Amino acid sequence: MRSALKADFGIIHTSDYVVDEGVTTALARTRSHQIAVNTGTYILVPARIEKMLVSQEDFDLAWSKFQTMKDRFLSFTDYTSLALMERHDIERIMSFDSNFDGLAERVY
Repeated sequence: MRSALKADFGIIHTSDYVVDEGVTTALARTRSHQIAVNTGTYILVPARIEKMLVSQEDFDLAWSKFQTMKDRFLSFTDYTSLALMERHDIERIMSFDSNFDGLAERVY
């Protein structure tokens, strides 16, 4: 994350779905509202992280991918990330999830 925040990989993009998933996961795992708020703030405040909203077109593309790519164990949020990457010509994804391998270059 430090390398990404120093722009070693270029501009960082995230989506409203990823923010939702991150904040919700922090709350569910810690049961601490403050930790969930801190997680959201960590993602939302830095200007160097570009926030992208999932559009209807992104949603539809993600849903199509979700239905047809049966061999991947990815969340619907993951598919929205792939849809955004495809529509905005983003080549790499920051993830520890090896299920992205072969779909996008993974930075971890």
